[in-house]
Amino acid sequence: MSAMITSGLSLDPAIESVLERIRQVTAGTPYEGTLYLVGGVLRDHLLGVPHGNDLDLVLEGDALALARFLHQQGVTRHAPVTYPRFGTAMVHILSQDGTEWTVELVSARAERYSPDSRKPEVRQGTLQDDVLRRDFTINTLLQNLHSGQLLDLTCKGLADLRSGIIRTPLEPRVTFFDDPLRMLRAIRFAARFEFTIETATWSAIVEHAGRLQSQAISAERIRDEFLRIVRLPGPKFRRGMELLLTSRLLEQFLPEMLPMAGCTQGTWHIHDVWTHTLITLECLPDDAPDEVRLALLWHDIGKPSTRSEDATGIHFFHHAKAGAEITRELMTRLRFPNDVIKDVTALIAHHMRPGEYRTGWSDAAVKRLIRDCGEYLERLLLITQCDRSGINIPPEEAANLDELRARIERINALSDVARIDSPLNGHEIMQQLGVGRGPHLRAAKDFLINEILEGRLSEGDKQTALQLLTRWWQTQQVTSPDQISSLHRPDNLRENVVTDSPR
Repeated sequence: MSAMITSGLSLDPAIESVLERIRQVTAGTPYEGTLYLVGGVLRDHLLGVPHGNDLDLVLEGDALALARFLHQQGVTRHAPVTYPRFGTAMVHILSQDGTEWTVELVSARAERYSPDSRKPEVRQGTLQDDVLRRDFTINTLLQNLHSGQLLDLTCKGLADLRSGIIRTPLEPRVTFFDDPLRMLRAIRFAARFEFTIETATWSAIVEHAGRLQSQAISAERIRDEFLRIVRLPGPKFRRGMELLLTSRLLEQFLPEMLPMAGCTQGTWHIHDVWTHTLITLECLPDDAPDEVRLALLWHDIGKPSTRSEDATGIHFFHHAKAGAEITRELMTRLRFPNDVIKDVTALIAHHMRPGEYRTGWSDAAVKRLIRDCGEYLERLLLITQCDRSGINIPPEEAANLDELRARIERINALSDVARIDSPLNGHEIMQQLGVGRGPHLRAAKDFLINEILEGRLSEGDKQTALQLLTRWWQTQQVTSPDQISSLHRPDNLRENVVTDSPR
């Protein structure tokens, strides 16, 4: 194929300032005219979308030597990080506005992969070899650093950008054999740019989706590529999930989600669980954090396994708890950090709580909601707001979230409800009641905390707490640990107990 050459591009000033520093020190050296900007920055510029602070340069020569040369000339902030096996080096350069840019320098190369390894055999190659080893034609454009000429060596890159096409430079089975993760990347680009995956490329993804389970692909790489889809704006996040399902890629790494499709619901739900979930994703604000995005994606993943139906309708009893456990297992398998797993599963386990709010709740009930949800309360309110978008719920049946927020703000202005604790510690409770350790201590503390929430006891009032505790203990007819455990939530808390509603 012959190269398509066009006039140069005028890039963002910050990018140009980084390139100019490299351009100046390489002018008049053997590097002049051999350096090319490649990949995402050119793609994003032509599409008019923001680009991160990373750049890729390719040359027909020794990238490691170039990296050392740039450092010797004082262009880079630190000594280069080099990867001799792959002929690449990474350096960091400051732009004119003080931003640090990561610049990857790559020796033009050709690669050959074995079936069960992500480590290719690498040999020195031409620019043509280098663009053909890349994932998609839209990422193969080159711009000469010194002359500014734009090269389209596949003769398809510019056309595919203009037409909105995702296409592999080589026969797609070859490209996906080399790195199956590129199938996930095709989904991400199609969703992010609202492009169409070319027919042969799509067919190869569907046919070879199982390659994503190859031992050559680590769980961490799949997780990270999946997260890039999750972080897209809501409507694009939705499209990414739709493409993952229809491409058969979803079943390779998230089979737990498949039963959501076709799982019918009832009453206020007019969509199955899968479609309902996709609708909720569209309502996510662009700045929603990862844990909220993941919790919303999986908030109803427990419904298929808990679905039951009787004369009164369809039910999903305890689906939030089941969903949290399913999510814990799949996130562990994908090697998510423990703190992220903790946050996401907590959000799923409690996602029903704010939606159960009703105007008639007492302040004590709102306080219990604040305590139960703890640090997750604001994120749970956001999830509830998005969840409601996928439900045809009558206004009179819906929780008034604006009112709830106002009440929470008013209550928290008077007291830090989440930090309220029993005036008596475990030792004091045991001494007063003449008992040893056991579940009754937790029940006693919960009782005293509830008395504070109800306004019958002041924080830190030990004397009154002792009197209330003694009277409470005398009323308890506890004969087994199971009965003692039931005391953790006194009868007057029942206005705030959540059962699975038609939601």
